[in-house]
Amino acid sequence: MNIDLHCHTNLSDGVLTPDQLLDLAVERDIKMLSITDHDTLDAYSEITLFPPSIEIITGIEFSSQWEKLGVHVVGLNLNLSSSDLNDAVLMQSKIRSDRAQKIAEQLRKLGFKGTLAGAKGLASNQIGRPHFAQYLVEMGAVKDSKEAFRKYLGAGKPGDIKEDWPNITKVIDWIRASGGVAVLAHPKKYKMTRTKLVSLISDFCAAGGEGIEVVSGQQTPQETRELAKLANQFSLMASCGSDFHTPDNKWASLGRISNLPDICTPIWNAWM
Repeated sequence: MNIDLHCHTNLSDGVLTPDQLLDLAVERDIKMLSITDHDTLDAYSEITLFPPSIEIITGIEFSSQWEKLGVHVVGLNLNLSSSDLNDAVLMQSKIRSDRAQKIAEQLRKLGFKGTLAGAKGLASNQIGRPHFAQYLVEMGAVKDSKEAFRKYLGAGKPGDIKEDWPNITKVIDWIRASGGVAVLAHPKKYKMTRTKLVSLISDFCAAGGEGIEVVSGQQTPQETRELAKLANQFSLMASCGSDFHTPDNKWASLGRISNLPDICTPIWNAWM
């Protein structure tokens, strides 16, 4: 069965609308899908028709931190009416809004005026660094988004504003309070040593986390095998997701991911 439990729409940092994403999922014969936009649930209210061929699992990707490092936690099978969940989304939205203003101020100091309004005009919902990058391209300051990140928005650059995201324990509490399952997203993306990754997973489990993304887009087979072993070591259920954002990225293509290794316990056992 084709399953993808991590993807994004234009309501966070993806490019497709929720309906367009679902159309692509139908085209690719995906049978179980979760839209996991960053810190927002808005995609679910934007969907005009839920395809009968796809089991939709409600989801979100929360920004959090662990030992001052940014870590993402996916929540799956959520009760969208949960007051805890909706309060959490409002809190995260405020942090993102404040961050956008700080990025705009840094760019203003570099001589780029009106970037906040420009980024807002390009964003369907939340404003992120990709929207600032796109606006810098449109105003002729850079030739493409890669140059914008390399010069102004990437790691260590003026527009790389670090926010005080909630710790993983708080985020996991939000997810569990809404009836969901907390999953550590794309562990290999953090570029940690094995020792540090094991420490993160240990703390994640202690906080109530129940799953880990064993299969993720832009990940090697060796990394998948390593994560499968870690999932078993810590008795975590295994999830899989492309981390799809755009059809232009063939390495994170919707539904085009490998199967979970046979040694894993699938995360969907939690709700099936």
